[in-house]
Amino acid sequence: MVTGDLDQQRAHLADACRVLAARGLADGYLGHVSLRVDDDRLLVRCRGAAERGLAWTTADDIRLVTLDGGPGAPGELDGWSPPNELPLHSEVLRTRPDVRSVVHAHPAAVVAADLAGLAIRPIVGAFDIPGAKLAAAGVPVYPRGVLVRNRTLAGEMVAAMGERPVVLLRGHGLTSAGDSVAEAVLNAVSVDRIARLALAVTASGGELRALPDADLAELPDLGGAFHLEIGWRHELARLG
Repeated sequence: MVTGDLDQQRAHLADACRVLAARGLADGYLGHVSLRVDDDRLLVRCRGAAERGLAWTTADDIRLVTLDGGPGAPGELDGWSPPNELPLHSEVLRTRPDVRSVVHAHPAAVVAADLAGLAIRPIVGAFDIPGAKLAAAGVPVYPRGVLVRNRTLAGEMVAAMGERPVVLLRGHGLTSAGDSVAEAVLNAVSVDRIARLALAVTASGGELRALPDADLAELPDLGGAFHLEIGWRHELARLG
């Protein structure tokens, strides 16, 4: 990949980090987004001396590293260090050739809903069609509240995730994957939205009911141009 492409992708990942913060999925300094570059390297948000949190991520915070955490090119990690949970990203990329981007975030509503025993279910329909379909196919849970900082723990998480795009991490957050950065981020946004609704419904004394199969079957495939392209432009516009 040529330098110009890397520069564009660094800026793209920095935008994604700021979107996560703006949506409240990673509103502190914890969380990261990665993008596969080739079989051995990825771009990922790293730690630097001027760390300020995801909301203030810049392209310079996005560094090229190997799957094992070494510099992906000379100078890439001078003054920078990969996130402790780099194995969370690299193990997904090693085992899932369909995945190009991985998001790890700490959305409070997702953590709270899971701890309350509220699974991510298709409780909405046309309100969020991609989210409804994602939930209907299942959102698994990795039941350990650990820092996923080595390949053994990451392997456990990946096993729990299976072939699904999102896995919840109990007492921790979520990991979301996609063929693009936009897809990985928007998957996480949908899961967070459903978790928030589930908490609101149960807090008001309501009962969660999954959408009937007949209604799910009626939901159209809006296509990537609508959901991903327009949806992503909207997220960027919200950043101002």
